[in-house]
Amino acid sequence: MGTRRGHLTPWTRTAWAALIVVAATTMTACGTAGATTDASTQTPSEAPTPTPTPTPLTAAEKLLADNAATPGACAVSFTLDGATLDPQLQIQDRFYDHLPIPRADGRAFAGWYPDAGAAAAASADPATGAGNPATRVNGSDLVACTDQQVTLYGAWTTPDAVTAAKARIPILMYHQFTDKPEGESGWLRGNYSNIEDYRASMQYIKDSAFYLPTWDELSAFIDGALYLPDHSVIITDDDADPTWLTMASPINEQLQVMATSFDITGDGAVPQNRFILPRSHTNNMHTAGANGKGQMVNLTPEEIAADMTASAEALRGIGVTAGATEIMAYPYGHYDDRSKQGLTMAGFEMARTIEQGYVSVGSDKLALPCVRINFGMGVAALKDLIG
Repeated sequence: MGTRRGHLTPWTRTAWAALIVVAATTMTACGTAGATTDASTQTPSEAPTPTPTPTPLTAAEKLLADNAATPGACAVSFTLDGATLDPQLQIQDRFYDHLPIPRADGRAFAGWYPDAGAAAAASADPATGAGNPATRVNGSDLVACTDQQVTLYGAWTTPDAVTAAKARIPILMYHQFTDKPEGESGWLRGNYSNIEDYRASMQYIKDSAFYLPTWDELSAFIDGALYLPDHSVIITDDDADPTWLTMASPINEQLQVMATSFDITGDGAVPQNRFILPRSHTNNMHTAGANGKGQMVNLTPEEIAADMTASAEALRGIGVTAGATEIMAYPYGHYDDRSKQGLTMAGFEMARTIEQGYVSVGSDKLALPCVRINFGMGVAALKDLIG
């Protein structure tokens, strides 16, 4: 029988199926080969660049970063055997403000120095190495930095060396000033120093390389914890009189000699030039009380504390920081136990009297003596008093 047109025999169907399988297999193989060839010609993707780990900031760098908006900011770092001290923020071209005064059992601090060699010399021989203001750095020096940073090097000595020095620190006390060669008349004549005598005295102190301790240094010295040379002096003026502000304190600025101004702050603390440390002469207690003496021997301890707290706040208002409560001067030199109690309640550490004398290790911090300067006392008289 013949095959009908349009119909496939079993053999034919099998053949066609085999052809289809072969064709499909060939196409798959070709496609795979093509895919392999395409992949081999592709450029591998670049690996991502790793993000570098930032170098951690030093403590000084972090301090500067935290105070980036502070004009003149300087990070001061400290190197001292046996002590780890955080860097301190200071302001360039201003006095160093309360540099650290480390304490350690069996040791006395001998100051900060600009390099390790000077610090080592001060430790080896404090009598010669720790008394030179040209090398020892303290709060009477202006801050100078390179790239906003500076490192100071500390020196140790012994408590025995502090005692052996037998230093007697004079606190000079001035009041008002005059340009009259014959001086002022009246019962306060002795208070008025001739301005040219004052200028010559400040020049003598500068030229003779006297060390100018800060008040926190004096406190540590009294405790026997800090070495001060006998060739030291502290300059003070009472009342912030107009003659002090316009005649005398500009001389300290010109000569760059630090002094303290004890200001009666009740009518507002007076901003002064950068070489003057404003401190308290009370807020409103520079008047006589019921017994004819100063208010500090009339008021209660609580009233004294309130007045002194107000005075400290007035000083803070013109930029005095830690120094606002470190020292005051008794009006008229009048004080007693209630005065001391009131000062302690207000957080004051030291007080200066008008009693003649010198500050030594162990002095009463709330009854510091002074060296009074009267009219007619020039450089010759000053030499007799301070060396």
